[in-house]
Amino acid sequence: MPTTRFAPYAPQLLSVLRIMAGLLFLAHGTQKLLGFPIGGGAPAMMSMGWIAGVIELVTGILITIGLFTRPAAFLASGTMAFAYFLAHAPRDFYPVNNGGDAAILFCFVFLYLAAAGAGPWSVDAARK
Repeated sequence: MPTTRFAPYAPQLLSVLRIMAGLLFLAHGTQKLLGFPIGGGAPAMMSMGWIAGVIELVTGILITIGLFTRPAAFLASGTMAFAYFLAHAPRDFYPVNNGGDAAILFCFVFLYLAAAGAGPWSVDAARK
């Protein structure tokens, strides 16, 4: 299969990547703040867990719909880098052992979205 076969669909697939990453990130925020899907109790207001949940909820919504995608993705990327080094890295050096592989993946997907933008299926594209 030629490597260029899917090249014409790259802009649409960028939008699909953004939507799916945004929905997954949003789920982390709703779990922390709203207990859905089933999660622990809500963290204390203004605690790091609460702030992380708010960032995940708000940037998850913005990234999913593609509104202010670049700044939202940049903030989400930084949040995941911070989460990895604060919560996961101290447990073990290897991400597969410390449970931080999702944080690393989110960090770099969001960093890519901050650079690449939202793609054609987004509010950002419709506003132009």
